[in-house]
Amino acid sequence: MRDQQRAHSPESVGPPLELNTFVGRSAELAGLAGALGAARLVTLTGAGGVGKSRLAARAASRCTPVDGVWHVDLASVRDPEFVDYAVVEALGLTDHTTRLPHETLLAHLAGRQLLLILDGFEHLVDACAELVSGLLRRLPGLKVLAVGRRPLGVTGELLFPLAPLGEDEAVELLVDRAAQPSVVVADDADVREMCRRLDGIPLAIELAAGRLRMLSPGQVLERLDDRFRLLTGGGRDGLPRHRTLRTAVGWSHELCTPEERLLWARLSVFAGRFDLEAVEYVCGGQGLHSDDILEVLSQLLAQSVVTREETPVGGRYRMLDTIRVYGADWLAATGDAARLRRRHRDWYLGLTTWCELEWFSPRQDEVAARVEAELPNLRRALDHCLSEPDDAHLGQYLAGSLWFYWVGCGRLSEGRHWLEQAVALDSGHEQSRLKALWVLGYVAILQGDTVPALGVLSECRDEAERAADPTAVAYAEHRTGCLALLSDDMERAETLLRSALGRYQEIGELNSNVLMGQVELAMTRAFQGDLPDAVRLCEDVRRVCEDHGERWARSYALYVLAYAAWADGDLPGARALLSDCLGSAHSFHDLLGSVLAVELLALLTGAEGDPVEAAVLQGAASGMWPSVGLPLFGSACFNAPHELCETAARERLGDERYEECARQGAALGREEAVRRALGPLPSDAVPSPRGPVQHVTATVTMRKPAASPTRKGGETTG
Repeated sequence: MRDQQRAHSPESVGPPLELNTFVGRSAELAGLAGALGAARLVTLTGAGGVGKSRLAARAASRCTPVDGVWHVDLASVRDPEFVDYAVVEALGLTDHTTRLPHETLLAHLAGRQLLLILDGFEHLVDACAELVSGLLRRLPGLKVLAVGRRPLGVTGELLFPLAPLGEDEAVELLVDRAAQPSVVVADDADVREMCRRLDGIPLAIELAAGRLRMLSPGQVLERLDDRFRLLTGGGRDGLPRHRTLRTAVGWSHELCTPEERLLWARLSVFAGRFDLEAVEYVCGGQGLHSDDILEVLSQLLAQSVVTREETPVGGRYRMLDTIRVYGADWLAATGDAARLRRRHRDWYLGLTTWCELEWFSPRQDEVAARVEAELPNLRRALDHCLSEPDDAHLGQYLAGSLWFYWVGCGRLSEGRHWLEQAVALDSGHEQSRLKALWVLGYVAILQGDTVPALGVLSECRDEAERAADPTAVAYAEHRTGCLALLSDDMERAETLLRSALGRYQEIGELNSNVLMGQVELAMTRAFQGDLPDAVRLCEDVRRVCEDHGERWARSYALYVLAYAAWADGDLPGARALLSDCLGSAHSFHDLLGSVLAVELLALLTGAEGDPVEAAVLQGAASGMWPSVGLPLFGSACFNAPHELCETAARERLGDERYEECARQGAALGREEAVRRALGPLPSDAVPSPRGPVQHVTATVTMRKPAASPTRKGGETTG
């Protein structure tokens, strides 16, 4: 029979896309082929335009079922009742009886082995799920590859999510699609930026490639803000719903319920990843009850409008930028964009307040990871506050309250960017601006920019005294003391730091900032020759930190204690303290604390009898300093241990060998350098005799960690 002959013929139904234009996806292709070998129902999911149909066609071409591969395009089917008919038609089956289409399929496919591709089923999920489950149950020789934006939800279904292209493959695709006799597109910075801006979505990249016949990559980049207007067109052989990027994304939008469309639009206010709590607060209300958010979000997730990812801070959601922009257009059309941006701002202000308070707690690691994860949204909130005249004080508060992240987690440059914008505004709220001022001074100090630092700290103190704000006075004085410490003015530093600590005590201020002030005071004592007093101060800091679960300020106290232990000849004790110090600093991405610890470990390693490893560690530190700032702050006090270590190592090794070892260390990456510093001492190291070290005077030995004392900021100030 004609029906049976067609059903047996693998050539009768070809793939929907030309396979000879397939680029990249080798790993995904192998993975999908493996999935098809392992399961009878595989569902290939992903966002619109990500290349699902093309990958499915390529994978299917590698399959060799006896009765062929059959492709069913369900995109044009609107009525669920016509799903069975569409499959019957695609298979070329004719039936004049009164049997239902489902019965016709069972009758004609019985005993056959074939792969059935159901492409574009997402708007017909229930009908397709019912059909597939029935067919698989009755036809043991059948395999199904479902291609859509969401799972079918059928027992035994194996999900195969498809992510956008990686950068290299995206560039390869763009160059391939743009190739014309008169067009030459190179793999350069503009092309790579274009692929990044287009999220690695093959559809978007192919549409952009079409524009390269008339525009250069740079010109396309300039126009990408209006990507939906620009990227129109497409080959006549493309599927109708793929002819424009707006159509591709709009296809998903049309399939959503009113509640799903509303949440999609509101989610566009987020940048990067976001969590469920934020969505419930920001997007709930006015037509979308917060209790319903989870269910609606789940539907968007199922349709690949939103994706879920596991991160160090738990499961989080995100939308591809292309999809977000589409939602933002709809949000603007509703007239509700301003309100949503305010709610977004309020959520992240509240989160920042919580993080600042919890920084002085056992949750310090969690806080650091949370802020890192939320950084794109915090940037968006900052930008909103600092661009709205009525919100300037909130921007100042937000920038200042993130002091612990700017200085404690290696974000000095970005912190300064936001803080300088914040203090330049006249907010009318003195307290918020004062906080931003002293935090800006703190950041500038750690960057080695002393003149601006002194200027903003002086301004902060003068304005704080006029406003009778004792907290801001204390912080301004504290940071000025830090500046004196790093400038080797020990007497002035000690005077200012003691005064600031007294003020903190009067107002009841206790946090990481206050403890760092005490560590800095200990440094002034050590540099002036009183190591016992420095040890006393830092032991007190360590006790308080351990009582509160604080690890960041504690690491700087350990640095001072390690130096004192080395000076006293307790090399094992010094190494244990420094290993603890470096481990904590590195976990927070505190580059200053890390490099100071590596510098001191180099000195300790030399004292333990291994000049080779000491030189390697000095080289490693030299490779880290450019990312931190001026090496050892240009301070004679802080530089003394470094000079001592280098002198001793050169004497033992000779200049040529020392330089060779230092170069070896400088070539290490940061992670590798830290691992090496924390690793076991080489077996050929010769330990030196225990006893006080006599060749260094305490007054010129240690100079504080470039950011150690400075690495505080008021957690409750402002």
